[in-house]
Amino acid sequence: MLIRLLRTYLRPYKKPIALLVLLQFLQTCAALYLPTLNADIIDNGVVKGDTGYILSFGGIMIAVTIAQMVCNVGAVFYGARTASALGRDVRAAVFDRVQSFSAREMGHFGAPSLITRTTNDVQQVQMLVLMSFTLMVTAPIMCVGGIVMALGQDVPLSAVLVAVVPVLGISVSLIVRRLRPLFRTMQVRLDSVNRVLREQITGNRVIRAFVRDTYEKDRFRKANADLTEVSLGTGKLLALMFPIVMTVVNVSSIAVVWFGAHRIDSGHMQIGALTAFLAYLMQIVMSVMMATFMFMQVPRAEVCAERIEEVLDTESSVVPPAAPVRELRSHGHLEIRGAGFRYPGAEEPVLKAVELIARPGETTAVIGSTGSGKSTLLSLVPRLIDATEGEVLVGGVDVGTVEPALLARSVSLVPQKPYLFAGTVASNLRYGNPDATDEELWHALDVAQAKSFVEGLDEGLDAPIAQGGTNVSGGQRQRLSIARTLVQRPEIYLFDDSFSALDYATDAALRAALGRETAEATVVIVAQRVSTIRDADRIVVLDEGRVVGTGRHHELMESNETYREIVLSQLTEAEAA
Repeated sequence: MLIRLLRTYLRPYKKPIALLVLLQFLQTCAALYLPTLNADIIDNGVVKGDTGYILSFGGIMIAVTIAQMVCNVGAVFYGARTASALGRDVRAAVFDRVQSFSAREMGHFGAPSLITRTTNDVQQVQMLVLMSFTLMVTAPIMCVGGIVMALGQDVPLSAVLVAVVPVLGISVSLIVRRLRPLFRTMQVRLDSVNRVLREQITGNRVIRAFVRDTYEKDRFRKANADLTEVSLGTGKLLALMFPIVMTVVNVSSIAVVWFGAHRIDSGHMQIGALTAFLAYLMQIVMSVMMATFMFMQVPRAEVCAERIEEVLDTESSVVPPAAPVRELRSHGHLEIRGAGFRYPGAEEPVLKAVELIARPGETTAVIGSTGSGKSTLLSLVPRLIDATEGEVLVGGVDVGTVEPALLARSVSLVPQKPYLFAGTVASNLRYGNPDATDEELWHALDVAQAKSFVEGLDEGLDAPIAQGGTNVSGGQRQRLSIARTLVQRPEIYLFDDSFSALDYATDAALRAALGRETAEATVVIVAQRVSTIRDADRIVVLDEGRVVGTGRHHELMESNETYREIVLSQLTEAEAA
């Protein structure tokens, strides 16, 4: 998964990567050449007392060092830039894919996990790429080059390398093998911490209301302890890596000095060659240590890449049409023919053979007991989910074939739980129509019965709105959400229990103003209050996902027992009549 992800998203950066590899190669060659120059200065300059030789070759060493520094700076620059670009592209790809998800896919992954995958998981892959460009490209060149140059200094002494390199490789590979499952567990537990924290922040009022502070602290403490436990496990394994590497380095250095001293004593080796050999040994070991840094990141990056690819490989159940319809046959006409919906793996469908017709200039209401499928029914129209059977037609065209932008302009849904974005009142109202004027915004607020409270804010339309609209009341959020839909001016208005937080007087005033504003549009209202829908032109009664009655209020009171039970649970017989 990691290789596939990198191959896909690094393909556009072939030229910077090629230049980076070239710069890393040049700076590594320069680093490998320096010990040889140093050995030459010692053997031919220091030992013989030739100051001119020392100065001339010292100048060459300075020039090589400067060249190495310039190449290293260039390589790090291009490496950091390419890694950052990779992170940007992967985050954008994950974000775009999540934006295409329907409610089904969002429920499958969950918001905390998607946030972690878009941020922390991408960051881990990006960090691996940066380390690869700055360390991993250098490591094999330095390791192989160091071995070759060490052989050039003294072949018999190079037998030490035959023992050092395999020991380091085996030690590192054993630790990395145990790290991978721990890193997968770490990412899952990080999801859990994010989920608990998100629930506690968004549900703070509920926690306070039920005095569950201690319980929630225990929940977070457990999630945090679980993450700490696995982090300590990975930390212990990583902590073993450096002592092992340094032990091998020190033992091998002692061995080189010991055997090298005997070879110098016997005249088979010079002091400068021993110095150079020690330098090459350190370079070889340093290359293994750089590779070790890489291997520390690889297991976690692999796990993160798998989680990212899982999102990118998930296709939305709401698929955009291959040949979209860009013009509707009629305007504002909504028809649902035998629609059904079943969640994957569910024993029973949520909706079964639902029939519904809503025409322009009419108000169609949907009522039913809790869990009867009312909200699911409305979600089929703007394609938040797709019907698993039957058809949903807008303007005489199946919604599955309509261009998404056209469908969004034609249909607007005010959800049961309205959501406001961080910004201002004006920025939220212009969400569906960025070109709306201030006059249009005030008119929409007036119809939605929100003008008075917005005028009461210090900055009016420019008053700040917190994320989720948490700095306004539930009723104010609903009214602002309704005003936002009115600014868009769609052909079909869908209100999913959008008046539940309003008092009866505001509800009545809003419905009266809304009736005048949407006189030529199609309006579909889902409501629990009978008073909200009793004057509708058509009332559809749902029970356990089926339509059990259609008609006006007085007709259903006489002929439909389900509707009559709902009405009499809220009103007296006289009020219902």
